[in-house]
Amino acid sequence: METTRKHVDPREDHNARRFIWSNGLQGIGDQIVAAKTVLPWLLSAAGAPGFFIALLVPIRESGSMLPQAAFTPWVTTQRSRKRIWIIGSLGQAVAAALIGLAALLLDAAPLGIAVTVLLAALAVFRSLCSIASKDVQGRTISKGRRGRITGRATALGGAVALAVGLFLEWLGTPVPTWILATLIFVSAAAWAVAAVVFHTIDEPVSEVEPRGMDRSWWSDTWQLFTGDSEFRQFVIVRSLLLVTALSTAFIVTLSQEIGHDLTGLGAFLIASGLAAVVGGRISGIWSDTSSRTVMSVGAGVGSLVLLGLVAAAHWLPNQATAWLFPVGFFLVNLAHTAVRVARKTYIVDMAEGDQRTRYVGAANTLMGVILLLVGAVSGVVAQAGSSAALVFLAAVGLVGIVAARRLKDVSATPA
Repeated sequence: METTRKHVDPREDHNARRFIWSNGLQGIGDQIVAAKTVLPWLLSAAGAPGFFIALLVPIRESGSMLPQAAFTPWVTTQRSRKRIWIIGSLGQAVAAALIGLAALLLDAAPLGIAVTVLLAALAVFRSLCSIASKDVQGRTISKGRRGRITGRATALGGAVALAVGLFLEWLGTPVPTWILATLIFVSAAAWAVAAVVFHTIDEPVSEVEPRGMDRSWWSDTWQLFTGDSEFRQFVIVRSLLLVTALSTAFIVTLSQEIGHDLTGLGAFLIASGLAAVVGGRISGIWSDTSSRTVMSVGAGVGSLVLLGLVAAAHWLPNQATAWLFPVGFFLVNLAHTAVRVARKTYIVDMAEGDQRTRYVGAANTLMGVILLLVGAVSGVVAQAGSSAALVFLAAVGLVGIVAARRLKDVSATPA
């Protein structure tokens, strides 16, 4: 049952506000020090080899997920999970500041090496925030409010990204390197402030000494996947929802193939930021009612938009596709925002205590592997053209609609 505001524990209200601000500030960093947008433009403008640009997304995505199961045994021995999040946020601040410094001092291959190494470090610290954030939210926020709090934090980060995107569009191209470096320094400051805000969360800490895990992290991960049917189903569904995460690059490529340009840095940030602002709060509120439904609808919208864009590229005139592709790009980002908020809400709601920690760590490590595999398969399919890759991803997403609907409904349901 949803908790009405007048019955909310004042301490929970205090924690909710700080959770929104700290995660929103972290979202600002995520939106700006982004492997899909700002960093590729930075390396390209500095003349770095394309090899380093190609490494950015795999390093950022898999680097933030793969280590989580390995961190789980250590995390479960810690009475305070808040401290782990603070370490992760400060680590990201330092890594981002060093990326900004490298942007000012280096160029070409040396900059490519520095950025990829520092991005790998940032991703590892991000994994600490990811695993600890669900724990702290589960300990401090009651079921029925978690989705909207995650959604508001997402919207806050998106609003800043939207403002930055509008500024870059006004500035025009090429964007000077010193401006990109300044934005990265601002992101580093946002992560540092986020750590300070998160420190003020009133986290209940058990007086009992944590026992930790009695098996290796890999054995625990594999045992969860093979022996826990609800967890296994969630991982499979999450794999099928990669449609919205992997398709945006192919949308841009297909747009270029038919003579349009969606590659402006400002335009990317505007689309991503607007999707977070619009989709964050709405999907958060909806996720508190049924997060599995939001995942299903997000996969459905994303898949249908992809099929529509492929059809438009082949059968509609350029005058129509000139506005359809930007709209489609935004809608896929909107669906991705909804899927992200819903899956975060779902995994926090589906378990309690250290079981939640094990679920989060194991799921994200498995997803790091699956992301690389699905990305590789879609890359092979893309040899037949961007349209083929988009149709493949849409088909995966359509299966995800049905699979998500079969998940157990773990979210709070209003009376």
